[in-house]
Amino acid sequence: MSVLLFLMNWKEVSFISKKHGTEELVNENIRFKEVMVISESGQQLGVMMRREALERAYESNLDLLCVAPNAVPPVCKILDYGRYRFEQQKKAKEAKKKQHVTEVKPLRLSPVIDTHDFETKLRQARGWAEDGMKIKVDMRFRGRMITRQDVGKQVMNQFIEQMSDVAGIDKQPTMEGNTLSVVLTPKKK
Repeated sequence: MSVLLFLMNWKEVSFISKKHGTEELVNENIRFKEVMVISESGQQLGVMMRREALERAYESNLDLLCVAPNAVPPVCKILDYGRYRFEQQKKAKEAKKKQHVTEVKPLRLSPVIDTHDFETKLRQARGWAEDGMKIKVDMRFRGRMITRQDVGKQVMNQFIEQMSDVAGIDKQPTMEGNTLSVVLTPKKK
């Protein structure tokens, strides 16, 4: 009966570890000769041979997981591996929920932009900044406009100045090829 249980647990655990793509050191995947064993209650059972530690785990219908493979000797814990994986996935999901991803919205200006177009772009950028999004403002110089970079820089500086109450400069205006770029970050409320 215990041999059948042993085979069933071993297949189940190896299926679980291969399914998730990570080859964790569980049960028969542990290849160390001697291991430090910790019981399910957290009590140290001492250094044992691998086979003896596996037998202890199987007697309690639990698994042996290597939690510190780089330690000397490696540390293994007797626990329910299915429950352990579930808890790890649950923690990862919670951490992902709390993670805040900042969106960067692109905005393109022209060095010869009209005042109404400028105000429209400014209004749009203000809305994004108030929603907490970063704004990447690009100004592309086409053809002969590249010779009039000073006009483009004036328009860009005017845009930055108009946005100064809701957003600050994250990355200073820089020329990248024929494009002048700046990144604006919303100010904290």
